[in-house]
Amino acid sequence: MSLPEVTLHLRALEQEAGRAPGSAKLVAVTKGQTLESIEKHVLAYGTFPLGEGRAQELRDKAAQRPEWEWHYIGPLQRNKVKYLRPVTLVHAIEAAWQAEAIAEAAAKWGRAPDLLLQLHNGETQKHGIPADELVDTLKSVRETGLTVRGLMVMAPEFGADVAQAEAESRILRLFTDTARQAHDLGLGELSMGMSGDYPLAVRAGATLVRVGRSLFQ
Repeated sequence: MSLPEVTLHLRALEQEAGRAPGSAKLVAVTKGQTLESIEKHVLAYGTFPLGEGRAQELRDKAAQRPEWEWHYIGPLQRNKVKYLRPVTLVHAIEAAWQAEAIAEAAAKWGRAPDLLLQLHNGETQKHGIPADELVDTLKSVRETGLTVRGLMVMAPEFGADVAQAEAESRILRLFTDTARQAHDLGLGELSMGMSGDYPLAVRAGATLVRVGRSLFQ
């Protein structure tokens, strides 16, 4: 699906869910794409935030196009924090030390990105904050002085032994539970849903959906 087709689909999904038009915004996932490809397939149709999951690739692209809106959507290591200067939103904070490192760097930059806390999705070996640690982590992250705008979660992957209907039911439940937790914490932003499952995310209340491969085919 081209970007205009994805946008039209988002508007239709919002209407089906009884949501306001434009309440689910597209983050174009651009990792692995050239600047020329991004301009052709994304920015030719308007202004959209661009999500990068590799810190050094983000650094190189943003150096050439600092005027574009950059989000960081990948896991964050301490030695990669220095590359986040151009970023306006970090989607995947999973520990207070990450926020502390960003706050320390931001004091030198003179500006700081906003943050989303990544909730663990229940899969073994996956990133994210366990649900029972979310409140304490939020408190610790806020103590750094950075702004936490909301939560992020990634849908789990299911093997061939799980029927599609069952997989979708579990994913929708995860998205709905994440939306409830964000509401209970007074957080308004929800980064949920990717190319294969964003319709479920919009239904559950996602405000940011991360779509990549669909835009560049």
